[in-house]
Amino acid sequence: MHARQTGNPLDVVGEAHVARIRRVSSRTAHARALFAPLGPSYDSVGAVLSFGQDPLWRRFLVSRLPVDRGHVLDVATGTGLVAAELERRGFRVTGLDQSGEMLAVARRRLGNRAELVQASAESVPFPDAAFDHVTFTYLLRYVDDPAATLAELARVVRPGGTVASLEFGVPGGAARPLWDLYVGVGLPLAGRLLRNGWNEVGGFLGGSIREFWERYPLEHQLELWQAAGLHGVEVRRLSLGGGVVIWGHKA
Repeated sequence: MHARQTGNPLDVVGEAHVARIRRVSSRTAHARALFAPLGPSYDSVGAVLSFGQDPLWRRFLVSRLPVDRGHVLDVATGTGLVAAELERRGFRVTGLDQSGEMLAVARRRLGNRAELVQASAESVPFPDAAFDHVTFTYLLRYVDDPAATLAELARVVRPGGTVASLEFGVPGGAARPLWDLYVGVGLPLAGRLLRNGWNEVGGFLGGSIREFWERYPLEHQLELWQAAGLHGVEVRRLSLGGGVVIWGHKA
């Protein structure tokens, strides 16, 4: 099944959708400002700061989709890293992100091999069941209502399709003190050295991850996935829990 649209993709939902996009919360505005300067260095710095794990996590995320060569909506596509991996594996891809600056980098990476749309994950400009699958990366920490956003993403997936996500995790056990030291000292220091927008990221990221997992522990997140109509939900913790991939299927 493929999304059918002509012209501007916002046409499929009309003026009410556009009005919702224009109402930007402080959380959304902060996320846009945070990512705006990062595009040119995002891929290389993200790989270094994650000790090379981020690219591996993204590939594992894509591997959770069935190899049916369907049409995937990649939400929070950023610079197109996941979209490029999806395209490489034979999927048709539409990438969606609220940051025009990040999408500019994705366009250079993907050329005309994927459609790229600037829009919010909280109000996706496509009709119900428009896509075979949905992927999203590092998203729910930046939205006002994770439950509503999950339901919105599930809405555009056909029955039987897969929804898969990647998020930073908080390691447990012996790895937790090392993680706390890294996000509390290492990341802020790296951000100050790198500059170009990374200073704010270095000081923000650890607290953002910790706060999200305190508000939405794994059990609660799985409840949100089920409430969104996603079943057979599975979880894989990667790199001692530093990355978490969740995936499930729409009933």
